[in-house]
Amino acid sequence: MRNLTRFIEMKRSGRPIAVLTAYDAPTAETLHEAGVDILLVGDSVGTNLLGYASEREVTLADMCHHLGAVRRGAPEATIIGDLPYGSYDTAQDAVASARRLVAAGADIVKLEGFRPPIVAVLVAAGIAVCGHLGLEPQHHARKSVKGRSAREAAELVSHAINLERAGVSFVVLEMVPEEVAAAVTRSVAVPTIGIGSGAETDGQVLVICDVLGYTAANLRHNRRYQDVGLLVREAAQAYARDVRTRAFPTESHMSHMAPDELAAFREMLDTEPVETPRMRSLREA
Repeated sequence: MRNLTRFIEMKRSGRPIAVLTAYDAPTAETLHEAGVDILLVGDSVGTNLLGYASEREVTLADMCHHLGAVRRGAPEATIIGDLPYGSYDTAQDAVASARRLVAAGADIVKLEGFRPPIVAVLVAAGIAVCGHLGLEPQHHARKSVKGRSAREAAELVSHAINLERAGVSFVVLEMVPEEVAAAVTRSVAVPTIGIGSGAETDGQVLVICDVLGYTAANLRHNRRYQDVGLLVREAAQAYARDVRTRAFPTESHMSHMAPDELAAFREMLDTEPVETPRMRSLREA
């Protein structure tokens, strides 16, 4: 497990923590080299890369597969891995699932909702845990801001405090009003990581596909730093055009046999023609 005390020190000194999702080795390597503090292998992999309709479809095997890729791409990075839906409903399941994520490459496992007993069991088993409050994509069908009322806001603060008492190392706050996120951040000693929760958290997390503009939708809480989706489409169109017009490949993309080997090869073909199964089927038809 990576030393997590530096993130506590970042909170204390007011240095924001930059977190981005990563799902594959090349992206993980790039983000880590760019200075991103934490890589999150989120269950958002399901809707962003795997074509699932919901985060609920993501399996433990999916998470382990992508965690392994991210760890191979960024061996020294601090990595959080999501416990998928249904994998931590009991203490026994939670520990077994978390151990698989850790074995695959996670330093910290993240679970949604207010589950202090599950957190405590995981921590007792030597597994670092990140809590997740506010909008819970695995459990909330309606993707809306949470904690708008005074009662809900106070409950979120209370839940964060009690998750910290249970042993979490971080708390993700998704889609809550900035005032609520600020209150939570002041109330706990562990770092808070916000997404769509304003500027008062100790860090921010976004989905890399949203940041790069892979999809047409641009969510309100997101900032699109590049339009990679457009670049990919343009590159694919240019490639297809070049293939169809035989503009690709060119001489610079090819290799050739040495003249003497080529002459010997042609002589062999002339004396002993090679007949492939496809040629044979055409001849016998």
